[in-house]
Order: sequence, then C-alpha cells, then structure tokens
Amino acid sequence: MTHSRGNSIVAGRFEILMDNNGAYRFRLTAADGTLVAESPQFKHLSAAVAGINACRENAATGIIVDRT
Repeated sequence: MTHSRGNSIVAGRFEILMDNNGAYRFRLTAADGTLVAESPQFKHLSAAVAGINACRENAATGIIVDRT
C-alpha cells in the first residue's frame, strides 16, 4: 500500500509526535505502517522538522556501511 499526493506516490511518511514531557520526536513509517526509524527528542517543533529534512536529504545520498 502506498499513499498518493497529487501525481506522486509516497512510500512512507514522517509523523511528528509530542511526548508526555512536551518534547517532540518523529517517526518514519513505511506505507504498510511498519516503523522504520524513530528520532531522539527535540525541544522545539522546528528542530524536529529540521531533523526530518536532514533525514530526507541524507537518506537520498547516503552510502551503506556494513560494520558487522
């Protein structure tokens, strides 16, 4: 299952959440709802959004390093 936005197919989504202590975090979920990644806590919403943008930029160009 994929989500659509206009003419684009979106394979997953970022969800911004607020913890009980008022800190923000985000989760990346796959189209089927599987949790792919979860962020650390951020004090400010703008920092969580910046974290999402950094993930989007780095994931597109990141290399895989196998440290096993």
